[in-house]
Amino acid sequence: MYQILHKEKLGPDIYMYRFRAPDVARNRKPGQFVIVRIAENGERIPITITDVDTDEGSITLIVQAVGKTTLQMAQMKEGDFIPTITGPLGEPTRIEKVGRVLCVGGGIGIAPLFPVAEGMKDIGNHVTSILGARSSNLLILIERMREVSHELIVTTDDGTEGEKGLVTDVIRELVGKGKVYDLCIAMGPPIMMKFVCVLTKELNIPTIVSLNPIMVDGTGMCGCCRVTVGDEIKFACVDGPEFDGHKVDFDELMARLAIYKAEEKEALEYYYSKAGCRLDSTLEGGSR
Repeated sequence: MYQILHKEKLGPDIYMYRFRAPDVARNRKPGQFVIVRIAENGERIPITITDVDTDEGSITLIVQAVGKTTLQMAQMKEGDFIPTITGPLGEPTRIEKVGRVLCVGGGIGIAPLFPVAEGMKDIGNHVTSILGARSSNLLILIERMREVSHELIVTTDDGTEGEKGLVTDVIRELVGKGKVYDLCIAMGPPIMMKFVCVLTKELNIPTIVSLNPIMVDGTGMCGCCRVTVGDEIKFACVDGPEFDGHKVDFDELMARLAIYKAEEKEALEYYYSKAGCRLDSTLEGGSR
């Protein structure tokens, strides 16, 4: 059993948990994830590890309640236990010295970006981080990201914090000023990663993306996380979750993500009717 040592609300439907999981903490590398089950017969949820404390034997996970299981998880309290945390899983990020690294995070995607930016800075790269969200209340880990970046730029669609606009606007502006980047790492909603990759391909900046939004089973057995990368079919959970963003077929990925939206919405509304609770934000569907 794995105990919740700390729980903190970071924004609408966004929660940070610190779990006691010493084996996972000891072996985790940036970019890897765990499979979480909050009940013995519960759904398997893949969640990227945001941080670890090997002295305490704990891992930090950040979860957005977007569906039935994550809504159930949002009702849990410090001191509660869950039966399963399996991992670390997935191929870790290649942390190597390349020069100037651009780390781009959107919304909840800032959570998996943090350990990667930290690792890239620790090894000696110059790290510029760009964080974006629709509004200020959806931005997370700003101060933590500032600590692991040489330069931090915040954007919001509505201008409630930082610069008004998109992360792609900032990338184009920086390059327009003569900044040169040897690598871009983008994590966030698939639509954001797609347009970051369109731009960085135009600007000739190699780009890595994390496809964790499409993962389900986390072991490659369910086949739900199939993605087309170049001329190959890959499984995000066992071959990734990180891939060359310029080779990913994002249109296919986003179409597959939308296949079960109606069923996911139905499952969530059924849970609402039984549990008598709702999400903070407008229902957008999602089985987790």
